[in-house]
Amino acid sequence: MQEISIVLKEGAKAPSYQSKGSAGADCYAYLPEKEIIIEPHKSALIPTGIMMAIPEGYEVQVRPRSGLALKSCVTVLNTPGTIDSDYRGEVGVILINHSDKPFVVKHHDRIAQFVFSKTYTADYNIVSSLDETERGANGFGSTGV
Repeated sequence: MQEISIVLKEGAKAPSYQSKGSAGADCYAYLPEKEIIIEPHKSALIPTGIMMAIPEGYEVQVRPRSGLALKSCVTVLNTPGTIDSDYRGEVGVILINHSDKPFVVKHHDRIAQFVFSKTYTADYNIVSSLDETERGANGFGSTGV
């Protein structure tokens, strides 16, 4: 198990796993003074009150909570969001409301989940051509719907 050092603003909640087999730790809204209303088909940046030191070679992915998506049509806009190992600021979660009614986010609401993941870097080698494949350059929808 890898350790991540975190700093919490006063009153913020640390990420927490809800079951033994959970891959994602729930993260919580940090809104001690006011709630945020996300209007239909709009997005908002929700603070978490968490700053973290992720070890080099790792990231924390910010992913939607399935229950929030199913029950309220609210999800993480840039899924998965990435928190890089060299970022030390407060983590924010961009939520989008896909429903037709306003969605209210309150202090300590579970808004997303953090998944800790190994990362790899690549050396991008510039060449004049690429090897041929059966698919070739056929892109979006080329393998069927």
